[in-house]
Amino acid sequence: MPVKSRPGPRAASNAAQPTSTRKRAVPDPPGPPARGIRRVALRDRLEPLYASFNHERSATVPIELVRPYAAAPDREVAGFIASALAFGNVASVIQSGRAVLDVMGPSPAEYARGFDPRRDGGSFAGIGHRWIRSRDIAALVWLLRQMLDRAGSIDGFFAEGDDPASDDVGVGLESFTARAMALDLTAAYDPVPARPGVAYFFTRPSQGSACKRLNLFLRWMVRRDAVDLGVWSSVSPSRLIVPLDTHVIRLGRCLGLTRYTSPGWRMASDITRALRSLDPADPVRFDFAICHVGMMGGCGYGEKRGSRQCPLNGICRPAASRSSGRDGATRRQGTKADAGA
Repeated sequence: MPVKSRPGPRAASNAAQPTSTRKRAVPDPPGPPARGIRRVALRDRLEPLYASFNHERSATVPIELVRPYAAAPDREVAGFIASALAFGNVASVIQSGRAVLDVMGPSPAEYARGFDPRRDGGSFAGIGHRWIRSRDIAALVWLLRQMLDRAGSIDGFFAEGDDPASDDVGVGLESFTARAMALDLTAAYDPVPARPGVAYFFTRPSQGSACKRLNLFLRWMVRRDAVDLGVWSSVSPSRLIVPLDTHVIRLGRCLGLTRYTSPGWRMASDITRALRSLDPADPVRFDFAICHVGMMGGCGYGEKRGSRQCPLNGICRPAASRSSGRDGATRRQGTKADAGA
């Protein structure tokens, strides 16, 4: 879910494709999977929470920008645009995403396939999102066009660098970002700056990023229920990683799902491993509910009020960080969990 953030490490525009797709992008130590009685108790509390949020209008979220499109090609292009801009206040995220998609018309995929940044880039004039400028948005659409030209779909472009036998999508994301940033950008920027704004949309696990917005896009495309769209079939839901935002960080630490204190790929993987012990086939299905407990102010992690207002009261540890300066620092970092994500 969108959170206020600052830009973190950006992928280099000439990044090379990883030399091996058989290795994990980041070697992660074993996480803290829920065990025994605690695992049963946690699953028993998360299941009704999931059910209570598993409907289209359970919350105002950027995916609502994607649902009006019926065709799969339009959903994946619109979904990439909406998830790429999913940082900051949710109202501004939806406003910016809608402005971009309004320019792209009734078929975002058809618009992207015919997009020429020199001819059409001015159509986005006056549209931006926080530090993202109109030329960065034009550059994003230009990269999406090149993906469609080369692989037929964003799904196909992702699959070219993915390894279905790997434990999670880290290998695929690493390759996806490297190959995306190796595509032509001169038509969009000319000259291409050393740190083009479009690079913020393409982050890498190997650089420690949680890749929050890319993982959000994958969740929308791969999973299918009342919230997620299930457009793709090339990736198994069992390999997804939670989109790590400040709310998932708070709940993840409060529930003891991670040992890490700093946001990043390792924390996202750690939380996912714990959730995988509850549902190996679809660990990320709990993400939406967990995130929205935080968004609605239910989590009292590190606060005096504790867990009195939390629907997970009794299985969480809301006071775990109040006396720790280190954890207090992490809570402040948590508001930046989307940085570089």
